[in-house]
Amino acid sequence: MHDLTWTDGAITLSALNLDDVDDHLAGEDEVLVRWLNGGPGTRAGIEAYIRHCLEQWADSGPLRAFGVRTGTPLSLVGTIDLRFQAPGLAAGQVNIAYGLYPSWRGQGLATRAVCLVCRYAAAEGAAEGVIQVDPENPGSAAVARRAGFTYVKRAREAEGNRLDWYVRDLTVSTVPGR
Repeated sequence: MHDLTWTDGAITLSALNLDDVDDHLAGEDEVLVRWLNGGPGTRAGIEAYIRHCLEQWADSGPLRAFGVRTGTPLSLVGTIDLRFQAPGLAAGQVNIAYGLYPSWRGQGLATRAVCLVCRYAAAEGAAEGVIQVDPENPGSAAVARRAGFTYVKRAREAEGNRLDWYVRDLTVSTVPGR
């Protein structure tokens, strides 16, 4: 079993669990639906996804989904996940996807979460992080750049969507203090 909790003192990443369903549904907005979720969440859909995530943790599967938490007591403010296997990834690469709920955006929390999850991914053996961003999503691209990622290419998915690829070497710290 993998370590399910990582913190930098300001935010904590821990495995999503079924207690997160209501907070996730309350935090979802049109931005998350458009850029991350692919459609509005339902209670049944979120519960099924979290059960799948928990199975992935238990089986050391390629998906590691974290809740991004902050405050005292810790509150769920978004999600970040890693996919150690995905179409287009080379050996040693890990895909990173993230989203924060509206009231938590613009505070640097997404950048902190990306930096923290990169430390986790490196500890799990990943050599390079990949963030795939729709070219019309400048906010996500800005998070990638602030977290030390560099634009490398624009690629087209099998479904025809264009995505800008940002990569970062996870074997060295490219962001001071993170």
